[in-house]
Amino acid sequence: MPPRIPRVPLQSGLQPLPSSPSPWYCQFLRNAPSKQFLSSSRYATRLRRDMFRWINGPGAVFKHPLPGSTNYLNAYDLSGNLLRASKRAESSLNQDEDSPGPLPGEEGASAGREEQNIASEKPIPREGLDDLIPFPLNRQFRSQSVLGEELREEIWERVAVQGKSVRLVSAELGVEMSRVGAVVRLKTVEKQWMQKGKRLAMPYARAVLSMVPTTPYDRNRPTPHESINDLPIHKDTLRQIFHPVSESRHFTRVDAGKVFSPTLLPADDRIPHPELIQLEKDRQSDMTAQERVTKQRGNLEADDQARKEREKARREKEERELRRVAPPQGRWEFRFRDVTVESVGKDGRDRKGVGARYGIPHEDRKRGQIKIPTRME
Repeated sequence: MPPRIPRVPLQSGLQPLPSSPSPWYCQFLRNAPSKQFLSSSRYATRLRRDMFRWINGPGAVFKHPLPGSTNYLNAYDLSGNLLRASKRAESSLNQDEDSPGPLPGEEGASAGREEQNIASEKPIPREGLDDLIPFPLNRQFRSQSVLGEELREEIWERVAVQGKSVRLVSAELGVEMSRVGAVVRLKTVEKQWMQKGKRLAMPYARAVLSMVPTTPYDRNRPTPHESINDLPIHKDTLRQIFHPVSESRHFTRVDAGKVFSPTLLPADDRIPHPELIQLEKDRQSDMTAQERVTKQRGNLEADDQARKEREKARREKEERELRRVAPPQGRWEFRFRDVTVESVGKDGRDRKGVGARYGIPHEDRKRGQIKIPTRME
């Protein structure tokens, strides 16, 4: 049995605390200065003093932000001066220093030119890449531009009113086709709400658009908003394939598409705007600008007409294959369509099959699968 630890008696010098404070302690609290945190700056900390010094100093420019421009911290220096405006002033000053001084009889003319320059002062230039950094410690992130209100209205006008195709509007204004479709749908809802008399949060929208970079609309020279011809990722290209090819063979992108899938089109045909490739080829040829424009419009009209005919033929085929049964005194309509089991294909992955399975993984990363090619085609 282990020995027990003997009890140590408490020291006699320790006395319990009194239930009520002593008179000398109350007198000390009464004479001690109370610490006022928010009512006085006497006992403010260094960080708090620095904060108010910045708010009343360089940060005062953010109380009245620059209209029509973003107002990120990275666009100003430590003194609160706009960097791009300072650079323009320095460049103009250097030009004035390099230019020769006026002759003795030209003081009045030079003064008149200075007044004319002040009157015709150019506006502040638009933001550059260095001005679109909202987080000073993260210089790799830059705020992306959004569509301006005039540009969105023009997109809706061309598609909904003028009847142009989404592809044509995308190529004309430099906006991706999916974004063009989204703008048309949202603008249609907005117009419907305005007809019904519903209130719109327009002040909020204007405030948000004033704080972020926007893409303006210029009727004479539209500004491209984004890249419109990026190649989308196809599901058949997500696999890892080792395809050996002899050095003497001319292996093109068409051959690469057939390696992934026999029905996969090459990259030149899968991009959103394949007509731009032909337009660039015509530009490098001896064709004039008017001939290129005329040919491009004819190609777009032919593609639009072919698309409408394909859509019409598809709808007619679906209508022929669909059988409708409506009860004489009912509010419902039953629709029947004939299906076959063979529509799923040999591997059961055909998208035309009924009840197609989703999320079937490829076997290129499965253990035990032979990934190294065993023969050369």
